[in-house]
Amino acid sequence: MNAPAAAGQLDRPAIPIETVRAILRAIASGTAPLRARPPLTLSAWAAQHFFLSAEGSHMQGRWIAYPFQTGWMDAFSNDDIEEVTLKKAKRVGYTKTLLAFIAYNAAHRRRKQALWQPTDDDRDSFVKSEIDPMLRDVHVLAEVMRKGRSLGEDTMKLKTFLGSVLHLLGGKAARSYRRITLAVSMLDEADGFDRQIEKSSDPVTLARGRLEGAPFPKLIVGSTPRVRNASHVEDREAAADAVMRYCIPCIHCGVEHPLQFGGKQLAHGFKWDGRDTATVRHLCPHCHGSIVQADYLRVWHLGIWTDQKHRYTYGQDAIWRDSAGMPCRAPRHVAFQIWTAYSPQRAWADIVREFLEAADKLKAGDVGPMQGFVNETLGETWEERGESADEHELARRPHAYAIRTVPKGCLILFAGVDVQDNRFEVVVWGFGRGEEMWAIDYVVLDANPADERDWLKLDAYLRSRFPQADRRGALGIDATGIDTGGHFTHQVYNFARVRERMRVAALKGSSFDGRPIKGKASRQDVNFGGAVIKRGVKVWEVGTDTAKDLLHGRLKVTSPGPGFVNFPQGLDDAFYAQLTAEHRVLQKTSVGEKYRWVKKRSAQRNEVLDCTVYALFAAQLLDLNRYTQAMWDRLAAAVEPAPDLFDGELDAPAPRAAEPPPPPPEPRPSRSTAREW
Repeated sequence: MNAPAAAGQLDRPAIPIETVRAILRAIASGTAPLRARPPLTLSAWAAQHFFLSAEGSHMQGRWIAYPFQTGWMDAFSNDDIEEVTLKKAKRVGYTKTLLAFIAYNAAHRRRKQALWQPTDDDRDSFVKSEIDPMLRDVHVLAEVMRKGRSLGEDTMKLKTFLGSVLHLLGGKAARSYRRITLAVSMLDEADGFDRQIEKSSDPVTLARGRLEGAPFPKLIVGSTPRVRNASHVEDREAAADAVMRYCIPCIHCGVEHPLQFGGKQLAHGFKWDGRDTATVRHLCPHCHGSIVQADYLRVWHLGIWTDQKHRYTYGQDAIWRDSAGMPCRAPRHVAFQIWTAYSPQRAWADIVREFLEAADKLKAGDVGPMQGFVNETLGETWEERGESADEHELARRPHAYAIRTVPKGCLILFAGVDVQDNRFEVVVWGFGRGEEMWAIDYVVLDANPADERDWLKLDAYLRSRFPQADRRGALGIDATGIDTGGHFTHQVYNFARVRERMRVAALKGSSFDGRPIKGKASRQDVNFGGAVIKRGVKVWEVGTDTAKDLLHGRLKVTSPGPGFVNFPQGLDDAFYAQLTAEHRVLQKTSVGEKYRWVKKRSAQRNEVLDCTVYALFAAQLLDLNRYTQAMWDRLAAAVEPAPDLFDGELDAPAPRAAEPPPPPPEPRPSRSTAREW
């Protein structure tokens, strides 16, 4: 017989243990988002949670980072760094680190993010082979995946999580960059994107625009580089505050240095014997001690990321340091360079074998394999060998006259002016019958264009007169073209506006192909200080590509006469290097492939070329290209009078180069034979 129940005690049914456990699980699941997790770097988080799927990896299993990967992975997750650029070769694991960052943002940071691929097809392939397997295999993502979400048509381009979303987009349409608010924007294979998206802007600018207002904005641009001067990743690398390369300690001298392919022009880097790829070794740039790949793999975990300008380092201690070795704040924009030799997935002998085969094909005229080697293995941009003149060949032409003198046959002078931050650069060209050209002078005038008084230096030079070689007279500059596209647009406007009688023309380069050298003019109504004035300056459009095409054709003329370009004694090598600083290459644009003039990889400056373009405009400003034989005769009669048969100086030698005389107090009147404009 059971004992009676205690007073006030009610009979309660027993709760099954399974129910208790279910309630506890529900409570734990519901309160999980409220728990604070300790912040982790991406490399630390990935070591704990990231998993490689079989569909996109040779090996399936938990993620183990290569030592060089942790540098850019931690930069991805560092909130002090707003932009990360990665110019990389193949087989360095960039795609997997990007996937880890996507998972990290969803599960650890809960931040809205978007990843753009060059096309919708690229996006679809990436989602199927990389994103969906990752969502399945990275177990920590199961905690933040929305349950019961629709499996409709938007799953290819939108993944939703608790507290965040992931947009997966193709990058060809401008609409793909609209109406989304993000904390993280990522461009994968950026060099596969169009240079301009549907005539709106470049993809990097559009992707960055979606970050406005984010407390910790993050822009990531990664790519295998393609063609130089048409590379998004190269552009972003050039804009970075620090460009980092992975340096390993030499096993002989202990000094850190990056791995380099080297070549015949370097005494260090990769070296091998003949065509025996098994003999490849890497020579230290400091002591020239050699290592093989096995030696590298024994010390690669001791490497550090070093800024090319030695201002920053980031080592295995995960601390940013300045040039003195002291801890410091990370730069706002960091770029990383990495090539295939760092990866254990690629044998050094195989890299050399690929190069030798590509070199053989290049000799036979097939550039494809060598471009693939430069892009995919070295992780560098490929420079197209476009059409251009040879600076050394031009410098070897006969120099029959002295600089700053006007030789016989040269009948009229024009100048081109390029305005830089601390100087004016001026090139004076002479023209004769058939538009034969003579370089007359090249000067650099030190000046501060922001100071109105320094423009008097340029004014004085443009009023100079240059003695004719027969010493019978001197010619002045008949017209001048000056560029307005720099930092001193209003100052150029004001200078040209008050010198219309001197035929000083303010120029603006056309952004369209095939425009005439002398385009249309429009009035701009601002003065030196930016104030509105009633009578503005006339600004001319100049077809720069057309002018460069014309000059390139003339530089190929080899015999004196119509179209030939003559050079004087006294020009230094920099003049010829700058005149030929660009070449014409085929580039991919938003409307297809087009030939464009771009600066050569080896070129440092191109002001002489720009000034020559402006001088060609000045010549067409006076319609020189339309001169008839009778007009040339009248011009020759005005500037080259018939010689006096009793003049003993008829056969006198040309004068030595000298500085032009001081300018006259008033502007030189227009020559009667030159057309007004």
